[in-house]
This record gives sequence, C-alpha cells and structure tokens, in this order.
Amino acid sequence: MKKSMAVSGLILLGLGVLLVWPADTLDVPDGAAAGSLNMQACEYETEAGPVPADCGTLAVPETRADPGSELIALPVVRVRATGTPREPIFRLGGGPGNSNMTFPQASRLTDGHDVVLVGYRGVDGSRRLDCGEVTGALQNSGDLVAAETTRAFRACAQRLTKDGVDLTAYSVVQRVEDMEAARTALGYPRINLLSSSAGTRTAMVYSWRHPASLARSAMVSVNPPGRMVWDPEITDRQIGRYAELCATDSTCSARTTDLAASLRETATAPPARWGPLTIKPGNVRVTGMYGMHHNGPGAAPQTAPNAIDAFLSAADGDPSGLWAMSALGDVLLPGGIVWGEFASFAMIDAPAAQAYYAAGGDPGSILGNAGAEFLWGGPDGYSTVWPDSPDNAEYRTLRPSDTETLLVSGSVDFSTPAETATRELLPTLTRGRQVILPELGHTGDFWEHRPEASKHLLTTFYDTGAVDDSRFGVRPVDFTPAAMSLPAIGKILISVTVGGALAGLALLTLITARVRRNKRPGIWLRLLTPLPLGIGGLCVAALLVWTVLPETYVGSAVVIGPALALSIGLGAWLTWPRPTRRLGPFLAVGGALAGALLGLFALTGPAGIVTALIGAAAAAHLALHTSPQMAPA
Repeated sequence: MKKSMAVSGLILLGLGVLLVWPADTLDVPDGAAAGSLNMQACEYETEAGPVPADCGTLAVPETRADPGSELIALPVVRVRATGTPREPIFRLGGGPGNSNMTFPQASRLTDGHDVVLVGYRGVDGSRRLDCGEVTGALQNSGDLVAAETTRAFRACAQRLTKDGVDLTAYSVVQRVEDMEAARTALGYPRINLLSSSAGTRTAMVYSWRHPASLARSAMVSVNPPGRMVWDPEITDRQIGRYAELCATDSTCSARTTDLAASLRETATAPPARWGPLTIKPGNVRVTGMYGMHHNGPGAAPQTAPNAIDAFLSAADGDPSGLWAMSALGDVLLPGGIVWGEFASFAMIDAPAAQAYYAAGGDPGSILGNAGAEFLWGGPDGYSTVWPDSPDNAEYRTLRPSDTETLLVSGSVDFSTPAETATRELLPTLTRGRQVILPELGHTGDFWEHRPEASKHLLTTFYDTGAVDDSRFGVRPVDFTPAAMSLPAIGKILISVTVGGALAGLALLTLITARVRRNKRPGIWLRLLTPLPLGIGGLCVAALLVWTVLPETYVGSAVVIGPALALSIGLGAWLTWPRPTRRLGPFLAVGGALAGALLGLFALTGPAGIVTALIGAAAAAHLALHTSPQMAPA
C-alpha cells in the first residue's frame, strides 16, 4: 500500500509540475536590437520529408511608432534552395488568427529558390494574442453565432491592454514591416511573395508600401479589401454553380431536382433534434459554409460534397449528418483561431462589416451568411469594441500596383470568390494576370489537385513571368458521399459514446454486485477499472450535454471534472479493501474531482483529458490511502 501511495503522489506531483511549467514561448534573444536576426542550421518538415534549413529569431519593435517600444520575437525559417538560387519566396499564409510557420509544400519550390517563413506577430512570436474569453463564449453558447462574443472580445481587449499589449500594433501594416525587416536581415535585395487567402491582403499592402523590394507576387485565393466580410449574394451564386453541376451528375440529380432549393429548405429550418440529440441551427449553417470551401478529398470530411450530402440526407429524414456538423462545430471552430490576432488583423475591414450590417445584413440567403455572423458577431460585434489601428485607414481601398502579379482562383471558392479578384483587384494591377481553375475551391484544393501542376505554375511564373496552368486540367466535382460521410460520422460517434456509457455503467454495476457479495476486491481490479470507468463517465456526460445541456461545452471543466469524479471516485471506493466506511465515497469522489481538474489544466486539448483521467484515479486512491478511517485492515 505504501508503494501505491508513493506512485499516486508522484503522479499528482508530476501533474502539478506540468500545471505550473512555463509555456514554451519564443523569447527575445539577449542583447537583441530591432531588426537583428540570429540563425542556425536546422531541418524543416515538408511533404517530401525533412529538408535542410536555417532557423532563427527575428527581433522587432512591438510598436514601431514608439521609439521606446519593447521588442518582440518572431521565428524565421529559411528552407534552402537545392539548386542555384534566384530571388527567394516569402510565404504568407492565410487566417487571420493562424500560424505562418507550417508550409509542407515548400519542397515544391526549392529547386531554384529559398523559401522563407516569418512568424506572424500575435500568433507565432513571443506575444500571442489568445482570447480564452472568446473561445469560452463560443463553446458555451446556444450556437456559434452568439451575441455573447462581443462582451468576450471587450473583456479580452481590456485584459491584454492591461497586460501591456498594444493591440493597435498587430495590423496588416506591421506584419508587412516584419517581413521587410526579415528581408533586410537576410540580405535579399528583392523577394517573391507567395500568399494565400487572408495572406493575400498582406501581399497587397507589401506591394503598395515596398514595391522596390518585390520581384513577383503570386496570390492564391485572393481577398481584396473589404472581402473578409463574405457576400451572401455571391455565396448563393456559388451554390447555384454547384446546383448546375449536380444537375449533370447522376448521383446528385437522383437525390434532388434543384440542389439550391433543397439546401435552402433544410438550412433555413434544420431539424431541431436527431432523436434526443440537439441540433444547433447556427452551428449547422456555419459549418455548412466552411464545408463548402473545398471539394477535394484531402479536406474531408469538411468538403462541399459531404456538406451537401448531409443536407440532402436530412431532407430525406436522416439528420445525423447535421447533428455531426452541430456537435463537431462546437469542438473544432472556437479553438482553432487565435482570436486576438484575428480581431486586430481583421479590423482593417471593420468599416466594410459595419456598412454590411447598416444596409440590413443578410438579405435572406441560403445559408443566412452564418459564416460572416460567426466571424464578425453581428451588427454589434467585436468591430465595435476592439481597438482599431491607425495603420489601417489608408489601406482600406485598392490602389494601383506595378508589381508583376499572378492571381490564382478556384471557380467554386466560397471564401475568396474568383469574381471579386477579377472585378476589383485585377484592374489595379498594371502587370497582373489571373488564372481561374475550374471546379476547384479554396486554397487547399489548389495544393491538393495535381501537385506537379501547382509546382509548374508557380516556378514558371517566378522564373520567367510566364503563366502556364495547362497541367491542372479539370477535376469534376464528385458528389458521391464519402465512406466517412457526415451521417456516418454522426452514427459512429453516437454509437461509440452510447457503447462507452453502457460499458462503464455495466462495470460499475458488476463492481457493486461484487461488493454486496462481500468479495474482497483484488489489486488488479483497482488498477484496471479507472480507465473504462472514466471513459464511461465521460460518455455519459457527453450524452447529457448533447441532449439536455446544449449550451455547455462538452470538453469543459464543469463536464469533465464531475464525470471523472463520480465514475472513477465511486469505482475507487467500491474496489477499496474496506468500502463500507461511510466517509469513503466522499473522500474518493472529492479526491477524484481535485485530481481530474489538476490533470485537465496541466495540458491542453485531448492530452488534457488523458491527464485528467490519470489525475482522477491517482487522487482518488491517494485520498483513500491517507484517511485513517479507510486504511486497509
């Protein structure tokens, strides 16, 4: 027993160390000055495997307009060219609120170019603008288009400002100046840009501010000024294009004679429940919009064919796919964005958002423009409470650019429609060309479909200025439901959850029956039961959330803590050598609750649930060990 106590104590001590261990953040190097960069040899992981690279840290002022501003650190990676290097390619990834340090396709471009990644301030560097207030408000709301997010954004802005963060210094302009500082520090006279989605806005501002620094610029999935607010009329036209494709596809046309009408009917009034399980209509429309961004299999299950299948299945009486969209939306979307950086960057389009809502907002579109509602929070959303950078005013409208520029668009890209690039940005480019790739969606489709085609298009453009998209061909949209379709995911998820709950309850019942027969439990029973009991408790809690507590986040402490405390705590008490003591269940459950919360906050994400389970088991047993009344005879 003493050995068991020691093991439990060490486990809890380890979790405590993890809880207080400093976060792994980038630090400003000692003695660094503004613009300084230190680099050392490293490897960078690409789709072709690890490749030689240089990694380092760039020091830049947080607020360039303030001579006394403190420095912040940004990571820099240079993937070395394998051949004779020409102008390097600086990558500008999308978002906002996402990292710029992941680019597995870099290996496609290194035959004759260094590829350089500079971390985005507010996400990748020494100062990260996390807004737990916003994530929590979205996770614990009735759906993903909740008005509560404005209060959360205000609270986050106040907290970060109190902590000394200048939120106006995380603008598009300052991101451009970070890239320019990296170019200077690396000694490149001129560079190429490769931007995607929201990153194309950075590329535009770069070409306006520093045209002499640029050789050529390729923009994939173009986002002109004002277009971080999605236009519901354009979205409906994109759905209309899918309806045309559906009408010529035997699989899709057999399910509906008018895809757009079918989607409108189901999205406007989705079923409230799948059996006892709650379906959140806002979640369905938001995840539906995000699902329509791509149609290639690499983005599955979040693809247009899968989303369409879920809506059509619901119209046929099977709303399991919509429930999967609703449940997974709560888990995947709120925590996938660094909301503080998102807000600071997106404030450049705040006037466009306010004008959209002043004009009446959504006119009755098929998906209700729920994606824009999720990102902007409605007419009284975060754009009314988040600090606006003075950098933004002069870059909210287009201006001419003489930089040689290639625009690459997918014909069914819901996030960055080809028509806005054609109509708005292209006329301002004196040396601009646009390629529209038929039946491709957002950025992921460009990189996934025929990798040799994207490599040829980009390297030919960077090397010669010629534009050759001949290798892409046409990829027809495949409306056949994937094997792992959204309805299938919904059914599998609920089957596993119900099965886990029943297994946990059955095990607890068997243990109780054994105790009532006065059979002394063995050490192996105490060691082996916490895992299945804990999983069973989590499954029961998930079912309660999905049925009667839809405004509670399934991964929150108020769900996981009590679930593990009751299941593991009662199991520990029942398998204890002297389970008849009245104090026992209170000690075990209380200890398990404390251990579960310790483990849950020790790590983040799914790993936190694992450590919560371990912590609950260790603390329950330690509580029983240390009580004189529960000491084994």
